[in-house]
Amino acid sequence: MKRRSAWRGPRRFAGGLRVRLVVTFVLVALLSAVTATALAYRDARTAVLQRTQNTAVNDLRERVAVVAAGFDLPPDQRSLSRFAAEVSEGLGARIVVARHEDLSAVSDAYADTEGRITAELRAAVRAGEGSRFQRVEWRGEPYLVVGTPVTYADGDRRTSGLEVFAITDLRAERDDTAALLDSVQEGIVPVVVVAALLALLAAGTVLRPVRKLGRATRELAAGDLGSRVAVRGHDELADLARTFNETADALQSSDAELRAQEAKARRFVADVSHELRTPLAAMAMVATVLEEDADQLPPDAAQAARAVGAETARLSRLVEDLMEISRFDAGAVRLNASETDLADTVRASLALRGWTDRVTAELAEGVRAVVDRRRIDVIVSNLVGNALRHGAPPVTVTLAAPGDGRVTVEVADRGPGLAPEVRERVFDRFYKADEARTRTPVTGGDGQAGRGGRSGGPGAGPDGGQGSGLGMAIARENARLHGGTIEVGQRPGGGAVFTLVLPPGPTLRSTGEEEER
Repeated sequence: MKRRSAWRGPRRFAGGLRVRLVVTFVLVALLSAVTATALAYRDARTAVLQRTQNTAVNDLRERVAVVAAGFDLPPDQRSLSRFAAEVSEGLGARIVVARHEDLSAVSDAYADTEGRITAELRAAVRAGEGSRFQRVEWRGEPYLVVGTPVTYADGDRRTSGLEVFAITDLRAERDDTAALLDSVQEGIVPVVVVAALLALLAAGTVLRPVRKLGRATRELAAGDLGSRVAVRGHDELADLARTFNETADALQSSDAELRAQEAKARRFVADVSHELRTPLAAMAMVATVLEEDADQLPPDAAQAARAVGAETARLSRLVEDLMEISRFDAGAVRLNASETDLADTVRASLALRGWTDRVTAELAEGVRAVVDRRRIDVIVSNLVGNALRHGAPPVTVTLAAPGDGRVTVEVADRGPGLAPEVRERVFDRFYKADEARTRTPVTGGDGQAGRGGRSGGPGAGPDGGQGSGLGMAIARENARLHGGTIEVGQRPGGGAVFTLVLPPGPTLRSTGEEEER
């Protein structure tokens, strides 16, 4: 089984849960910090301006009340200028503008006040509705302008026509609120860093059990049914870990039960096959005698005798195949390997079954390998028998050493080939393709349907295990036992191709190559 790599590269890192958690934490912290900064700036600015406005209005009222107590109406230009200067002195030298009808006086003769006192503020003060203020922007700088009408002190509350305006510079308040904003903004970076650290800690706490669960899941998928995770706490992750352990327990129990049943089935097949060998041997002897005397029997009896002999031989091959498969399942098969000339092995396999005249052999000479000769014979007999039974001539057997250390034995025919769904299942046990594809029984050199016997081992009969559906499975198991495989394909011009591939290694060598060296 090919293990999947746990590393998914930059794409997994970029889209990992840890990264998403950290990004979410940082975004939430950043959004919270920005929102808090905006609200704090707004509230601080409002509070500073409100305090300044209230102070400016109250100071102007109190100072005007003090100075206006000794002021005579109607004023002249000199008295009005003196009035504006006295009010300004009491307000910390703020610019004060005093107006009475057509007269106007400024505490600072060089100050430009026209652009700072708006028509809207003048109209509101002239209406006599009490003190009014307005924030204005003049030449890029902020100012607060407070205006108040002066009323008579005799109780009728009528306006006297005297209007006073005080201009307060707000640059200090602006700088204070700007400094506050800068300090809050500078605090955003530490907040984001702390949020990122907390996110990493939280992600580690949350993802640690997830990683353990993922590791246990991979181990379970790889076949370690004893893999479990520790259950800690009572949260959703603990519930998930508990569910995983329960699932693993159920899977392990089911696997143990299935293995036990499979072992029983293998023992049953092996025992039945073993018990059948003795009566089948006796039946085969009787069938052989009947076949030899068939010519002396009536036609119906002769046909029956030959049918009994053929079916007995077929049953014997099936029993041998079942026993061989049981040995593979039990792991009791061992190689009896020795250095072998593969060309001689293939030729001997064809000659034993009388296929020499029916098969074209293209065998590279001098190719030797350390293999089990009997099992190579089983593989070749099954592949060639399958080609003769289902394919069409010419059937070709090719032995080659491609030069990369491998050795290949290719069996090809010119028949209809194999459909894709058949190629996928051709090595399955007891699988039989459409019976309509079976052409004729494969016969030995004497024209009789060969019984195979035991010389070639299981599946080595001339039909490659015809009727059992085990021949190709046995061939592949023998190839795997040598560390190789059997590949199935389709010829470009039609026909099936089965290729035995023996892997490169120190056990494989070509004597021809050694002689050249």
